[in-house]
Amino acid sequence: MEKANLYKNMNIYLDLAVEAHDLLRGQVESEVSGIKRQTETLPEATVTTITITNAQGEKELGRPQGNYITIDAPAIKDNNYEAHKKIAKILAKHLGKLFDFREDTSLLIVGLGNWQATPDALGPRVVEKILVTRHLFHYTPEEMEGQMRKVSAISPGVLGLTGIETAEIIRGLVEHVKPDYVIAIDALAAGALERIGTTIQLADTGINPGSGIGNHRKGLNEQTLGCKVIAIGVPTVVNAAVIAHKTIEELFGQIETEPGLANFYNAQNEKALMKVMQKALSPFQNNLMVTPKEIDDLIEQTAKIIANSINMSVHPGISASNFETYLH
Repeated sequence: MEKANLYKNMNIYLDLAVEAHDLLRGQVESEVSGIKRQTETLPEATVTTITITNAQGEKELGRPQGNYITIDAPAIKDNNYEAHKKIAKILAKHLGKLFDFREDTSLLIVGLGNWQATPDALGPRVVEKILVTRHLFHYTPEEMEGQMRKVSAISPGVLGLTGIETAEIIRGLVEHVKPDYVIAIDALAAGALERIGTTIQLADTGINPGSGIGNHRKGLNEQTLGCKVIAIGVPTVVNAAVIAHKTIEELFGQIETEPGLANFYNAQNEKALMKVMQKALSPFQNNLMVTPKEIDDLIEQTAKIIANSINMSVHPGISASNFETYLH
């Protein structure tokens, strides 16, 4: 069964640009016009940068023109403090590439998601660890000059908790605070199990909260907020249909030596296999999302890494050797 057909029939949206590009490139069996891809392999991570350069690439990948940086680092899942420091430095380096900082640049950090649901609590957890400084400039501006930038932060909650669209809350704050940049952190949905808690995506095109799980909210981007929006996301869930599809692939991969069974898994029987999957998932209307049982630890570890990288990137007075001292 082709993955493209699976995602289409099951209404699965790929939050990660690198996964969407892999799927698209596999369909056309060639490079796609208007999309550039670069890969850098480091001891601690693999960094893939996808740049959509024109309207053709935007149409093909279904995303706005801009840069999408994916950092794959399996060590995020390990309880390894030194490895996490190195990953935070890599993230800070690439995050810095998306900004055009001045000394007086101000930022609003937005932790998207539901703090009452652990897989969706990444944004609020990051905000808890951000070094907020905007209020300090009112009291000791001379001491802050050249050391830190004005940073404010908020976790606005979700529509189900507040009754207010997240975009409306953020738009009101932006009108009052007038930041130069908004950094929005959110949990994502993965297209592969191995990416849960091991992948971080940066994008300078904004974000659509809840898109990966089918909850399409108003977008947070330069058009809607009037300032540049940098998005940071980590996959914390995967659609159960993806797991079912992977199981079928593995099953027929194991029995390909049996001609009778191997011949069953072909294009002619794709519809039959799709019906089996849809029936199995029907109690949840194909919207069953799965997360690992250790998601609490994954969220905490990833939140520290992201918060550290933001603190290092936006505050020139925080060096790589002492940034961890600013954690709460």
